[in-house]
Amino acid sequence: MSTHLRDPLANVRGLGSAKSGTHHWWVQRTTAVMLMLLSPWFIYFLVTHIGMSREDLVAAIGTPRNATLMGMFVVAACWHARLGLQVVVEDYIHVKWLEVTLQIAIQFLYGFATLAGLIAIGRMAFTG
Repeated sequence: MSTHLRDPLANVRGLGSAKSGTHHWWVQRTTAVMLMLLSPWFIYFLVTHIGMSREDLVAAIGTPRNATLMGMFVVAACWHARLGLQVVVEDYIHVKWLEVTLQIAIQFLYGFATLAGLIAIGRMAFTG
């Protein structure tokens, strides 16, 4: 009896586990749970601050609790979206150079979006 977990056809083709599927799955589930917990707060925050002046909104986001929760929401949302788009590209883009190009673009786009969001929140929290 064979103790190998790979499909024999995958062995012949040289295909097999990419060694990151379980980690990817756990991270995506973790970010989903974080978003499920943070989304009600985020929606409440948006609804209760509709029509506020810019100064009042910056002051509200600048409180330690709101800045922390907003930062966590931005990180979780960007990370979750990046992981989801990565799977879409892996599954549906079959031209290798295009897949690699899109994967790199996704990394940069969501890295930039996360950094920009955290810098904006940090500026509101620390400088008002």
